[in-house]
Amino acid sequence: MYLDALAREKHFRRAAEACHVSQPTLSTAIGQLEEELGVLIVERGRRFQGLTKEGEVVLAHARRILAEADLLKESIAELRQGVSGRIRLGAIPTALPMIAHITAPFSSRYPAVSLTVLSLTSAEIQSRIDNFELDVGLTYLDNEPLDRVISKPIYLESYVLLTREDGEIARQDTITWAEAAELKLCLLTSDMQNRRIIDGIFRSVGHSPRPAIETNSIFNLCSHAGIQGVSSIVSLQLLEFFGVPLGTKALPLVEPDAKRTIGLIVADRQPFAPLARNLLMMSRPISEAGLPRLPIVR
Repeated sequence: MYLDALAREKHFRRAAEACHVSQPTLSTAIGQLEEELGVLIVERGRRFQGLTKEGEVVLAHARRILAEADLLKESIAELRQGVSGRIRLGAIPTALPMIAHITAPFSSRYPAVSLTVLSLTSAEIQSRIDNFELDVGLTYLDNEPLDRVISKPIYLESYVLLTREDGEIARQDTITWAEAAELKLCLLTSDMQNRRIIDGIFRSVGHSPRPAIETNSIFNLCSHAGIQGVSSIVSLQLLEFFGVPLGTKALPLVEPDAKRTIGLIVADRQPFAPLARNLLMMSRPISEAGLPRLPIVR
């Protein structure tokens, strides 16, 4: 537990505070572990410098042991008192509007289970699942490779151009990706897989536009579309949930009619964590017919 906290906080004092012990207690415990194993686990200096190669191996095993202990408690609790506990669910930002379709039915059936929902990039979701820091992820399934996970498709993400309703482009009913490439665009930052997907679609039609504005917030995408001369590319599902912002118009992007699969992932480990198993089994694919229908073109 101490080593896991130190690796996470990268600071002895903050790690000690996270474990509710004094800094000397934490340092002594790690020193005793090093002595017992006969290896140096922590690179020491005036401040925390990281783990040694041996320390990384010890950390991986420690996290696995902690996860197994949590799984044991979870399994015993399920036998004694039914399904209870906590699920840590990470979702890519563009999927957050859809998360209630998953969490609401689960919470209704299992009221004793608490859920923590985090907004994370797809890379962070993969990393946290690998490191036992996340139970379930909601992310892209068919774009960048996923490792050591079990997946379940939930819905297809499609794309629209959000632009001012009084602009020249708004006279159209649809817009091609090639036409959109010539516009002044607001897009997500390149650390977001949604942006990399959009860049890939543009490349497939022979374009590589440079956005005028980049943001890591889906809400900023929508707000910037109301600025004169700026258009944003957003998911259709975002607008179907929150509606089209006042003063803007959404044009479906065509040629190609691109879609990407978003779904749930859990670690491919045995035994299967009961809570993650139940959430995966309960979740149902969301068809377009099952989404709230709001006007997309005004």
